[in-house]
Amino acid sequence: MTRKAPCCAGLTACVCVVFAADNHDLAPGEKYLLRQFLNALAGRRRATPPPDQEQTLANVLQPDAPFFAVGDIHGRVDLLMDLLSRIDPNEDQQIVFLGDYVDRGADSAKTLRFLYEVAQRRPDQVVCLMGNHEKMMCEFIDDPLDRGARWLRNGGLATLASFGITGLAEKPTPDRAMEACDQLEAAIPKEVLDWLVDLPLSWHSGNVWCAHAAMDPDAPPQTQRSKTMLWGHPAFLKSPREDGICVVHGHTIVDQPFNANSRIAVDTGAHRTGRLTAAYIAPQTCEFIST
Repeated sequence: MTRKAPCCAGLTACVCVVFAADNHDLAPGEKYLLRQFLNALAGRRRATPPPDQEQTLANVLQPDAPFFAVGDIHGRVDLLMDLLSRIDPNEDQQIVFLGDYVDRGADSAKTLRFLYEVAQRRPDQVVCLMGNHEKMMCEFIDDPLDRGARWLRNGGLATLASFGITGLAEKPTPDRAMEACDQLEAAIPKEVLDWLVDLPLSWHSGNVWCAHAAMDPDAPPQTQRSKTMLWGHPAFLKSPREDGICVVHGHTIVDQPFNANSRIAVDTGAHRTGRLTAAYIAPQTCEFIST
């Protein structure tokens, strides 16, 4: 027989007593629904989905104006030229490049020179964000002995080769590392290097924010750590935001571009797949264009 809980116990207590008194043998799906209901009554912020289900929430996109966002290029200037011919933006449409222009691919030097030129010629239309690979490259130039090894291990040798600097190992001698640093600094025009060092970490239009790698889903976009935006955050790929913000990002390679759960992911691994992807983002619209 079902017993009634005292009125002062509240609705949550009533439900608990009902199930306990009747000794229901709940199936896993029923237990999950009960937990969801009880958590909602308790005012918890997020209900955890069952292990065999992934939550998919549609993004509500409200940029101030339509724009394009381009994923990680990684030295594939050939794919960049192909992609730009496909998207053909209007003169008043902005293009946001999400970082990682260098390393791994064969033409990092040409990629940097091209992006620098278009950014100078159309500063109101072209936005280039910094990626973690540009950050590592700048660290190599600033401190090749203490902070340069990480860049060489992660594609920096290909970038050096694109500037005509060869004969390096991933773990060079101190003298060889210093020599390569001097050669690289001499090969990059000063204005290009100054531009590279000062690249912004984020950009936004309306409720759509762009960053190379991630944003902490529990922190406002304006207070994000540099490390998070360059390298990622453990909760970013798992937890949708609750403030209506959508983050457009690269850094994490996906088989197919993705638009849901407070994220738009556009890194389709251009350097190894031959697919460079852009997203066209407008109010209530997200369309993907790939090479």
